Amino acid sequence: MATSPKIFGIVLAGGEGKRLMPLTADRAKPAVPFGGQYRLIDFAISNLINSGLRQIVVLTQYKSHSLDRHISQTWRMSPMLSSYVTSVPAQQRLGKRWFSGSADAILQSMNLIIDEQPDIVIVIGADHVYRMDFRQMLDAHIASGARATVAGIRQPIGLANQFGVIDVEPGSTRIREFLEKPQNPSGLADAPHEVLASMGNYIFDTDALIEAVEADGEIPTSNHDMGGDIVPYFVDRGEASVYDMKLNDVPGSTDRDRSYWRDVGTIDSYFEAHQDLISVLPVFNLYNREWPIFSQQLNSPPAKFTRDARGALGTVIDSIVSLGSVISGAHLERSVIGPWAMVGSGAHVADSILFDRARIEGGATVRRAILDKEVVVEEGAQVGIDRQQDLARGFIVTESGITVVGKGSRIRARA
Repeated sequence: MATSPKIFGIVLAGGEGKRLMPLTADRAKPAVPFGGQYRLIDFAISNLINSGLRQIVVLTQYKSHSLDRHISQTWRMSPMLSSYVTSVPAQQRLGKRWFSGSADAILQSMNLIIDEQPDIVIVIGADHVYRMDFRQMLDAHIASGARATVAGIRQPIGLANQFGVIDVEPGSTRIREFLEKPQNPSGLADAPHEVLASMGNYIFDTDALIEAVEADGEIPTSNHDMGGDIVPYFVDRGEASVYDMKLNDVPGSTDRDRSYWRDVGTIDSYFEAHQDLISVLPVFNLYNREWPIFSQQLNSPPAKFTRDARGALGTVIDSIVSLGSVISGAHLERSVIGPWAMVGSGAHVADSILFDRARIEGGATVRRAILDKEVVVEEGAQVGIDRQQDLARGFIVTESGITVVGKGSRIRARA
């Protein structure tokens, strides 16, 4: 391997995101807006770019139009330096079939690796919220001598049945066993109440990755999954190492948000991740200038906060308000407001997430709700107040009481 190995980045962005419906009714999961002006995929690509990677492909499949458009409009690199971020749709290079798993996505996109001829391939997911310096993980991978390295994040042992859990050989980083959603795992030696959960981020020696996915492609009973099939392949050969996210020191991070990682695969976890953004000392800090999260720069005016037509003042507490939005004599609390949203006189919005161009008219109330793009809540109407009423309107309401309103809906006041 060269002294300075050539690195190639692959972002797996083909996720359907059924558990985020209706937010994924018209878009792939990585294209779901987050934090006002971002898309979920911006976190993955920003981490790679901030880590110094400049050759990145995004493998897409499910309802990918808005995701492809976002990547093409946002992630423009200098071709003079052979730098690029590009989306690559499923191409059916191995027959008339779509991707049958994340490992199959790489197998069917093998031409990308062969054309680039990297020494090492970094493979990451596209729908988690976190900061990570992959150069530090890369250094650990090379130093370990492993052919594959899996990033692990410490999670409470009580949540182990939600993740792929990494069992490590005592006194080393070698993975002894990869446990898929175990019921009774052992805790870590230095933290018995915690386990190492897979983050869905991997580093492979290129030749080893090619060998693994090609061998997996020949197994008809395989699920062709990176975590469920490819990682165990390396574990069984004694060639897999773990990288503990606790060791990752991202510039500008604080003790409060260091090692933050959220899987936002459900409505509840998506909602909770937004709540992590808005406290005075946020659990995840969007304002880290040393490790920025990049996204599309909208041609928009600043957010505006005004009195209403009668001169009544509004209040905005513990909230994020994006460019182009106008808050006029309304009360806004613990909420995240997307670009070009409008909240009118006397409206009350609390513990909610509004997407682009949502409009809350005068006197309306929105509480513990997620409103997709261009939703209109008419004057005096309510969302998130009456569970049965929301269900009768066809909205999704989670067990924890979060109401989700699909794109373009219009909500009228009860007669």
